[in-house]
Amino acid sequence: MRVRACGESAFIVDVASSCPAGSEVLDCVLDLTAQIGAAVDSGRVAGVVDVVPAAETLLVVCDPARVRNVVAFVSGLSPRAATQAPATSSIKEIGVTYDGPDLHDVADSFGISVDAVVRWHQDQVWQVAFGGFAPGFFYLVGQGERREVARRETPRPKIPAGSVGLAGRFSGVYPNASPGGWQLIGRTDAVLFDVDRTPPALLAPGMGVRFVDSEGRV
Repeated sequence: MRVRACGESAFIVDVASSCPAGSEVLDCVLDLTAQIGAAVDSGRVAGVVDVVPAAETLLVVCDPARVRNVVAFVSGLSPRAATQAPATSSIKEIGVTYDGPDLHDVADSFGISVDAVVRWHQDQVWQVAFGGFAPGFFYLVGQGERREVARRETPRPKIPAGSVGLAGRFSGVYPNASPGGWQLIGRTDAVLFDVDRTPPALLAPGMGVRFVDSEGRV
């Protein structure tokens, strides 16, 4: 497993370097994140301060005095292309009104009805994989039937806060008004990021999200 130093108290793991052939790298990242978390909880490794997953890498922040030990421990792990479902206690429900401007286009691209898109989106738990793009924005990976949709060819200059979108294999919620190229299928009143809240972000990697139809249409 390829490991690179990141200052004196952190290192980056290139998960792709040890992911099984033919596997999705992100699935291996999520599995390795879960393995490290379980090891910390059980006391098998000490000195881990934070673990920050990304699409193909993992940043591990440590107690500076224990970096070598943590590197040795993580280097001995074998990521698998299988993720653990989020614990029921860590699943956050987010109400959605499914009236997004791209909902019909998404249904056409999937070859199913609009109601079927809504059922697919809400009848599964979405795992929070990693954050990026903006404070409070997280990339969510579905635990059910996998479907993918292309980003818009022309991004919108301004997307309203709370917009629920799809891009590639991911779903996500825009935490504030911003440009964006995801396919918008709905909107939520949930506040994804609030600097006056502790913690400011509603979600965190490893959590689960279940989308609930606010209008009860399905």
